[in-house]
Amino acid sequence: MTTSTMTPTAPPAIEAQDLTRVYRVPERDAGLGAALRSLVRRRHRDVRAVDGISFSIAPGEVVGFLGPNGAGKTTTIKMLSGLVHPTSGEATVLGFTPSRRHPDFLRQMALVMGNRNQLAWDLPALDSYAVQQAMYGIPAAQFATTRDGFIQLLELEELVRKPVRNLSLGERMKVEIAGALLHRPQMLFLDEPTLGLDIGMQRRIRAFIKAYNQQVGATVLLTSHYMADVEALCDRVILIDKGRIQFDGALSALVARFAPHKRVSLTFSEGAGLHADDLAPYGTVVEWTGATAVLAVPRDQTAPVIARLLAEQPVIDLGIAEASIEDVIQQAFQDGAA
Repeated sequence: MTTSTMTPTAPPAIEAQDLTRVYRVPERDAGLGAALRSLVRRRHRDVRAVDGISFSIAPGEVVGFLGPNGAGKTTTIKMLSGLVHPTSGEATVLGFTPSRRHPDFLRQMALVMGNRNQLAWDLPALDSYAVQQAMYGIPAAQFATTRDGFIQLLELEELVRKPVRNLSLGERMKVEIAGALLHRPQMLFLDEPTLGLDIGMQRRIRAFIKAYNQQVGATVLLTSHYMADVEALCDRVILIDKGRIQFDGALSALVARFAPHKRVSLTFSEGAGLHADDLAPYGTVVEWTGATAVLAVPRDQTAPVIARLLAEQPVIDLGIAEASIEDVIQQAFQDGAA
């Protein structure tokens, strides 16, 4: 008789099955007559903000949840965090049904929205942090260690003593994120956390989120229109459009699928006398001036093509560029990624 030594797989941190949210919205024509008629007989239409999506996220994953405005991202996050009830379908987060808002679930979850304030507007952040400690019952020693660590990581020493209303947008977002994580949640929903911040502040927020994920092992679901956030934090992305998932997989797979070429920029020696047709065997000529050229080369052939170019053509300078993540995602939506 043999005994299995296989380690059981940990249950998903997030499990969504056919998750749907339909909003019933009123509608009427313009004009006084239509307004009067609507008092007696209102018309409504159903809007499917989220339309039967299913996905699973493992504990500790950092996943980018991306899509254009109105795609269903925020509605999905609101359902997963318990703010909105699904019309149909099911979701579990950390083993809980979010819409029931069980206290043990709320103690392990945090929701940060880039355009929403959660700290008291007229008080210093330190006072709001003390309220957070009382709400979550955080032991004094643990609270002090966590708070002081966040203050150091995010350079908040001066900011936490000022009323929140006196802080800039970037400063306010830093103290908001620190406050949301004081109870050290295992599930973190981030909805546009770097919205409106300057580049330096965005980098600092991203570094903090990455460090928190590594230290605590928290699962992170991130929405952002800044692709630098996605590149820095996410190995996996889920694309949603019109309430439906269009792609779910590795960021590298998305790039390989929708940007199968690299751009090779070439500068030739003076008087080389080349023609565009001379470069056709190496790839697709995207740009041509006679002295310079840009080729689109299949990514799996880039190395041998470059070796041939250097050996066979009078190249004096060469550069290789990837398609930007913004371009890749835009192409995915245009093509209908599913």
